[in-house]
Amino acid sequence: MVANKLERILKEAVSETKKIVLYNDDVNTFENVIKCLIDYCKHNFLQAEQCATIVHYNGKCIVKSGSFDDLLPIYIALIDNKLKAEIE
Repeated sequence: MVANKLERILKEAVSETKKIVLYNDDVNTFENVIKCLIDYCKHNFLQAEQCATIVHYNGKCIVKSGSFDDLLPIYIALIDNKLKAEIE
């Protein structure tokens, strides 16, 4: 009984939806952030522009949600393009 409950809790934790959070920095331009969000997160221009503005004024913004496996290549691409991001 306890083993089944623990197995269910672990399975839920692993399959839980994750988020990529993009953080503000003093290095990247709005144009670069928007381009990366369009290229890697598959945002349209308006969505990318709104996320870039939120990051600028609030310091961070969730830019993509999904499974860890789906988010990992996007996260790596953002980091490779010198953006500050984390998977949470």
